[in-house]
Amino acid sequence: MIIVDTALQARHEAGNPVKVGMIGAGFMGWGIANQIVNYLPGMELVAVSSRTLASARKAYAEAGIDDPLEVTTQSALEDAIRAGKPAVTDDATLLCRAEGIDALIEVTGTIEFAAGVILEAIAHRKHVVMMNAELDGTIGPILKAYADEAGVILSGCDGDQPGVEMNLFRYVKSIGLKPLVCGNIKGLQDPYRNPTTQASFAAQWGQAAHMVTSFADGTKISFEQAIVANATGMKVSQRGMIGLDFRGHIDELTQVYDVESLKTWGGIVDYVVGAQPSPGVYVIGLMEDPKQQHYLRYYKKGDGPLYSFYTPYHLCHLEVPLSVARVVLCNDVVLAPIAGPMVDVITLAKTDLKAGETLDGIGYYKTYGQCENADVVQTQRLLPMGLAEGCRLKRDIPRDQAITYDDVILPEGRLCDKLRAEQDARFAPAKVLVEA
Repeated sequence: MIIVDTALQARHEAGNPVKVGMIGAGFMGWGIANQIVNYLPGMELVAVSSRTLASARKAYAEAGIDDPLEVTTQSALEDAIRAGKPAVTDDATLLCRAEGIDALIEVTGTIEFAAGVILEAIAHRKHVVMMNAELDGTIGPILKAYADEAGVILSGCDGDQPGVEMNLFRYVKSIGLKPLVCGNIKGLQDPYRNPTTQASFAAQWGQAAHMVTSFADGTKISFEQAIVANATGMKVSQRGMIGLDFRGHIDELTQVYDVESLKTWGGIVDYVVGAQPSPGVYVIGLMEDPKQQHYLRYYKKGDGPLYSFYTPYHLCHLEVPLSVARVVLCNDVVLAPIAGPMVDVITLAKTDLKAGETLDGIGYYKTYGQCENADVVQTQRLLPMGLAEGCRLKRDIPRDQAITYDDVILPEGRLCDKLRAEQDARFAPAKVLVEA
């Protein structure tokens, strides 16, 4: 943090702020815009793109800017940036191609649309910070491969739970412990929630009902923990994670997890429901050196060999701009796959489904997502949750059954399916040869 705020202050004093474009302008996007414009010297939000121009305008209005310039051409956007005039557009490609933009924040919450936007940004050598666990958990590894080849950074963000977990993981590892659990603290987990049951909560906070449904039904946390697994090399111990209902303090989990099982698994992602302090994230680390255990006991961390570390909050929109600074000024990736997928999010039926039905999207009425290890997903041809929307069922599927590629007809011509197939081929599990 000291490095980041010092670097931003230097850019502010030099009159050379980091120039950021934001693609997507919903609940989180409005908060991010306000944060950059009013609370982050050294960074400038030069343009906002949304498929609904009114939403892009609202992003600036929330920050106190009431007259952004609407642009429809590349030259008009470049002129606006040079003139220091905030710009809005419904054409995201203009931001991807703009020479006057240092980095993009992608906060659309989409998969098909965002995949095209990110490829366009990478092709024009733009760093991208994503607030989009659903996209990352579906085709993040192949998008990261494209970014690496182009010499740019594609990263998740601070503030959301995965970024907070990754920061904590790096800290625990840096002080010499071996992280064996990266976990998320939830208040509710019910796979059968839907936009109708969550409508009043969504209205209370000005959010979309399907978005808060994805929080409640476990799909969101599955995507979040999948991308943590992909960034750390961890796996899940079982489909859906362990997911204890645990009402104690998070430090007490060191007595609940079995150390030998964790060592055998090599590290897992997980969650608990009801633990304190909430909301937050935790990392359970292993230290078996008796000398270090003596010091840790003195520091009131317990007897070991498992030790608990936690962050009791996540401040999404407040921290996302710091991720941009880390990427642009420090070349530091917050969160990204280290190779191919370790964990995927698969599609399960939320209710009994009939042949001929078309699946709806994340956080709706027909499906929910759970974590599964990527090698199992490929072997069993399980349908990724991020690709389920728009698929038509070939056969009846009972509630809670996992849906496979063989159960559906995919929509034609989707970029996300092409990228997923490329990802599966590039990172296919190694085949074990058996001697006759």
